[in-house]
Amino acid sequence: MRVDWADLARRIAALTAGEDDAIALMATLACEIHHADDRFDWTGFYRVVAPDLLKIGPYQGGHGCLTIPFSRGVCGKAAREGRTVIVDDVTAFPDHIACAGSTRSEIVVPVRAGDGTLLGVLDIDSDRPAAFTRGDAEYLEKILDAAFRNASIS
Repeated sequence: MRVDWADLARRIAALTAGEDDAIALMATLACEIHHADDRFDWTGFYRVVAPDLLKIGPYQGGHGCLTIPFSRGVCGKAAREGRTVIVDDVTAFPDHIACAGSTRSEIVVPVRAGDGTLLGVLDIDSDRPAAFTRGDAEYLEKILDAAFRNASIS
């Protein structure tokens, strides 16, 4: 099954209307996004918890890494550079952190509150090589921007 991005965006908007708690939003989005497409093997958030440090947040799938410094891996690169990173082959990515041996490709999207504060990153892994497109990135960026516009960490 391939994700219907417009339908997913509408569903997430309806489920999260009026919610401003970042953790509640992350939990809801992780679930909805993960189950929307069979390419998605692990879907979750890593939260900014200290300068240059991410810690695992709500996710769907097997275990994830507990902490990731901004200086390491795909999640760290996306957080450090403030941009979406798509990796077609994780074995070719320098300093990839292998949380699951089944991961073949990955997309990581920064998550920002409406004021621009970096809250964390959305990480989606696939057991298929080259599973993600720039189109996927654009839809995810729009969904995250809308959902976290009024978000805060309580």
